[in-house]
Amino acid sequence: MKRILLLSVILFSVVSVGFSQDAATLINNANAALKAKNYAQAYTLYESAMGNMGNVKIDDAINYNIGLAAFNAKKYSAAVKYLNKAVTAKVNLPQTYELLGKTYTKLSKTKEAIASYQKAIDSGNTDKGSLYYNSGIAAYKGKKYKSASDFFGKAASENYNPDKATFLKALAVKKTGDMDGYKKVLEEGVINYPNSSKLKKSLSNIYVNDGKSLYKKGVTVLTNANAKVKSGAMKTTDDSYKKALSESKTMFSSAIKVSKQAVAIDATNKNALSLIDACSQMLK
Repeated sequence: MKRILLLSVILFSVVSVGFSQDAATLINNANAALKAKNYAQAYTLYESAMGNMGNVKIDDAINYNIGLAAFNAKKYSAAVKYLNKAVTAKVNLPQTYELLGKTYTKLSKTKEAIASYQKAIDSGNTDKGSLYYNSGIAAYKGKKYKSASDFFGKAASENYNPDKATFLKALAVKKTGDMDGYKKVLEEGVINYPNSSKLKKSLSNIYVNDGKSLYKKGVTVLTNANAKVKSGAMKTTDDSYKKALSESKTMFSSAIKVSKQAVAIDATNKNALSLIDACSQMLK
């Protein structure tokens, strides 16, 4: 009888008792294909072997290997089938649950994915940051944006890709419609991760938008006042006109201030520079 070679993707043993010669060859070849990252071939060979076992029993640990091959071959439903068999047999639960989480995410099964990642943590998987991050991805993909922001925050706290996790947290908060919260996460992110171009550019753009809003308000106030002067309803010497002029100048000055904040964060922000010039012209 041929010896069954075990692929050391995860260290467990496969008992080669009573295999048919063909099944033994197929599993050996499947293990070799998996080790070589020929996942589609490995899965096909495993499937052929599993259909040729007869009454022979093998170590349930092989189900993880088959699930891994299926996942990477993009046969996600099959991966779920074999990984759940591995779970039932309590095969390397921390890694099995983690792979289940990734598989459910691919199938857009958000609830199952998040539950699997949590089970990975509960069963002893020490890479909490990665699991929280992947939970965030699953939640975001499933449009569970509040949960996504919480998971990305936990990932950052575990120091797992903290700058990227913070940026994704900001995006998730934005998706909830909480623009103030979005701005706050970005501001904290820029302070904590000053080298993150994504965080800086996003925050800089927020400041530009704030500046544009102030600029438009200033233009509106000034335009309305001048229209009244033109119609004869107001004179430039009137207190009401002077008040409108003062209000518009305050808005233009504020727009310049916030635009300079944008430039301080991202010196390449051309919109911020243009806005500063436009506001300066209005103040002359």
